Amino acid sequence: MSEKRIVVAIDGPAGAGKSTVARRVADRLGFIYINSGAMYRAVALWALRTGTGLDDMHRLEALARAAKIEFGIGDGLVYLNGENVTEAIRTPEVSMAASKVSVVPGVRRALIPLQRGIAEESSVVMEGRDIGSVVFPDAKIKVYLDAKPGERARRRALELQDRGESANVEAVTASLQERDERDRTRQEAPLLQAPDAQLIDSTGLSLDEVEEKVLQLVRSRTSNGKEVSR
Repeated sequence: MSEKRIVVAIDGPAGAGKSTVARRVADRLGFIYINSGAMYRAVALWALRTGTGLDDMHRLEALARAAKIEFGIGDGLVYLNGENVTEAIRTPEVSMAASKVSVVPGVRRALIPLQRGIAEESSVVMEGRDIGSVVFPDAKIKVYLDAKPGERARRRALELQDRGESANVEAVTASLQERDERDRTRQEAPLLQAPDAQLIDSTGLSLDEVEEKVLQLVRSRTSNGKEVSR
């Protein structure tokens, strides 16, 4: 990867605020924002459309290797094989399928070269659960974003309600606990904080405050100490 390209890797559990913070930081820096979870959702969408069994690991890996997944610059759009699937990958059906697709080792291995390839072309802010630990272990800027379980559940419930979906904090809490357990105990690329990642606990912090903490880290680890552009 070119020395001019910068990777800001943001990991953390569901509901910690990764997507919102990563998108804001990318906008401030002029980098491409990459939601790695959207890539698994895209593969899941393709699997559903082709009638591929979610337990067919060989076929799912083949789909992941064949998928052409692209991200719009500055608009947050997601494309699968040239089609804008930004809304299609956000349905409850795809979300449920993506949770199964994302734990398939072959799928995760298949998407890593794609994730790295995007960063070879442009500076990126990429968020997920294994970006700093697996996808970009040599990245100079790594953040592990977390928050207390109750706060994460509250945020996720509000997010679902904003999308018009019914949600209560108790049900969301149980769902997040299940997701955390699955993410942390899976064999391939489990969720963990990379040893050299900066922990940011967003509990009690505003979005502006979390964004500034990440930007301060970027400034401290780039050559000129200033915000950089693509």
